Amino acid sequence: MDARGWVLKAVEALRFASEKEIARWLDEEGESFSRHELQRTLQQLLQEGVLELKNDLFRLKRKDGGGQAFERLFRD
Repeated sequence: MDARGWVLKAVEALRFASEKEIARWLDEEGESFSRHELQRTLQQLLQEGVLELKNDLFRLKRKDGGGQAFERLFRD
């Protein structure tokens, strides 16, 4: 698995996590990342819209499609 996959797995497992918590989780899983590599991967995922950052906590970005599909289906 690449760095992107490991970081996504960590955020998914932790739900809401700071950069330090993600690094600790990765270390516990035996995947040690340099601080620079982790920051670069997190920034890339933020730019792609996969993650969101609020109050220094990362989480998976919620998908908006379900509500829009519901509205289109039941529009009067």
